[in-house]
Amino acid sequence: MPIPLSDRTTRLAQALFEEPLRTRVVDALVESVSENIPFCEDRDAEGMERIRFAVMKLIHEDEKNFSQALDLARIDWRDLFMSAGFGHDTEAHRHWFRKIAGGQP
Repeated sequence: MPIPLSDRTTRLAQALFEEPLRTRVVDALVESVSENIPFCEDRDAEGMERIRFAVMKLIHEDEKNFSQALDLARIDWRDLFMSAGFGHDTEAHRHWFRKIAGGQP
């Protein structure tokens, strides 16, 4: 069963993307960046945020990164973190969230 989006992930998607891209991104996060990601089968919505935020950051930087970001999440999310700038600081995604969506992570 797919892992739903956290409230923060939904807020971030709303802040980053206009329709119809927002729906495409949200659907891809639920379908493709979920329990099928290696070592993530037992995570909850909040536990998926770092990976999902990294995917959204790459797509936001360039929509052409859409497929590549999803592939990185499925193949090796450590490479995804490095590409998104979240690799060396486990809290970087939360800092980026505050910058984009405001409020508490």
